[in-house]
Formats: sequence, C-alpha cells, structure tokens
Amino acid sequence: MEWKGRRVLVTGGASFIGSSLVDALIERGARVRVVDNLSSGKLENIQEQVAAGRVEFQKGDLLEQGVAERAVAGMEIVFHLAADHGGRGYIDTHQSACATNLALDGILFRACSRAGVERVVYASSGCVYPNSLQQDPRKVVYLTEDMVGPPYEADNLYGWAKLMGEMTLRAYYEEKRMKTACCRYFTAYGERELENHAVMAMIARAFVRQDPYVVWGTGEQVRNWTHVSDIVHGTILAAEKIDDGSAVNLGTMERTRVIDAARLVLELTGHKPRIELHPEMPSGPLNRVADNSLAKKLLGWEPEVRFRQGVQRTIEWYFSTHDRDQVYGNLEVILLER
Repeated sequence: MEWKGRRVLVTGGASFIGSSLVDALIERGARVRVVDNLSSGKLENIQEQVAAGRVEFQKGDLLEQGVAERAVAGMEIVFHLAADHGGRGYIDTHQSACATNLALDGILFRACSRAGVERVVYASSGCVYPNSLQQDPRKVVYLTEDMVGPPYEADNLYGWAKLMGEMTLRAYYEEKRMKTACCRYFTAYGERELENHAVMAMIARAFVRQDPYVVWGTGEQVRNWTHVSDIVHGTILAAEKIDDGSAVNLGTMERTRVIDAARLVLELTGHKPRIELHPEMPSGPLNRVADNSLAKKLLGWEPEVRFRQGVQRTIEWYFSTHDRDQVYGNLEVILLER
C-alpha cells in the first residue's frame, strides 16, 4: 500500500501507542487526523506534528453526538485505538468505565460505514482470550487466534468489549464489504507509556528509589511484553494486508515472569532494594503469552526488539524526561487510574 497522501484518522492518537502510530504514518507520507479526548493521552505527544501542520487535531469524545461523524469525514483509513483503558489496576476496578467501549466502538464503526471509509484497523487485546487457558504459569502455553471461539470467555468487561468489537468488524466486512482488520496487542510497553502499566510501574518505582520495592501479585505471572515500535509496525502491516476482519496477535514469544522483569529493571537502573510481593493486588491472568505464527504468515511480521533491549531504551527515556519528586508524589494514585 502506498501511504503518501492517504487520508488517515487515528482515534486515541495522542495516547502512548496512538502517538507512536501517528509518527510512523507521518514518516510514510500519510495525511493524518487525530481525535482524542485527552483523558489519558497527552497533546504533548503529538504537539510537534500538530504545530508543523502534519497532523490535524480534533479534541472530542467519540461517545458524544456528532464527534465520530466529524472525525471520519473524508477519511480513507481509520485506525481505531481510542478506548477507556488503563493498566490492570484500572480495568479490574473500573468495570463500568470499560463497558463504555461497547458503545464507543459501535458508534465509530457505524460512522465509518456511513462515511464510506475504505478500511478500519482495530486495536484489540489479548484480553479476548479465555481466562481458563491462562491460569497455570508452570505450563508453556502460547495463545493462538483460533482459541477465541464459543463458548467465549473474555477477561473482564474490557475484554468482552474488545471481543464484541472484533465480531462487529467481521460483520461489517461480510455484510457491507468494508475492509477491516483486528490487531490483538499483547502487553505493549515503551516510551510515552503511563505508569499504570506493569513495566512502567517497575521503572517508576526504581526511579524514585522505592525500598521496599513493591511488585504486584506473586511474581510468577508470565507475560510477553512487546515494544511499542513492534506493535506499531504490525498494526500498519495489518492495514496493508488484511481485509476480511481477521484478528492477528501482535506479541513476542519471550516468556517473562513478572519477578524477572522487576529484577531486570533493578539491574539496569542500579537500584538494590528489598523486593516486596503483594499477591492481594490486581495481577490478571497468570500465563498470557501470544503465539505470533499467524502474524508471520499473513503479515511477514515478527518483533525486532528483545525485552532487555526495549526495557533499557524505555528506562533511558523515562529517566531523562521525568521529575523524581513529581513521580513520587503521584505514583500510588496513578497505578489505579488512567
């Protein structure tokens, strides 16, 4: 696909992943519009692009009447990343807020169809996978796309909303021939991410020299953290190569325990505290790792950033852009909010 001159909308484009996607699309020559209510995104993430006239910014809540219609008007391709979402502490304790994504997605997809948008690419999640498959961290389990099916068993209302979004886009393709693709993100991290996600919380705790150093859960939870640059690359490839609403995992296959991630952060930051586990805190499924074979097959995609390398890059960014006193004063609140 030739991106030069393409009219592209990124919903949630001031967010962590969204702003990185915006930068990548600009590099490819796309004409980008962003709609974001800035509830968790930051205008500073795209301010340089807006000031230079490379991005048209619309501040608005897609749940409000007319916002979606104005946002999609004249667009050829829509990347839908906007959602009410935070880290595990947020989605476990803000179920009603995450449920609004059901309406938000439906409103946006309907507006795209009515406006004749050529293609919609949806930011889905590993939360669509059955929790029952993810409970034993001792097992080597890789989640494949075909494991999502009847009887469905998504992770909390956030996961159910993402699952319904995927099913809705398949219906739009089958019934209205609108080209669609769904990208199941697995535990993205990297520059611009907020402290309410695990890796960033670990880095923030090291930054303020927390001692004892708190780790949520037992530490045995297994994840496959995926650097934002790889997430963005896979998302753009999905726009180029998937038409029929198929869902594809975007995640590494590096199996990393939470406790080992914490130890890596401490090693790379030179902080040597006592680690204190908090199993009573929200920690999510115990064993969530993607199989990315389908992404390799359909997209020619595989992650390029190893976890250690990505964490080092993220630490360098975080330590150079944050104020220790400000982080220290806000950290415990941020962990449970957006």
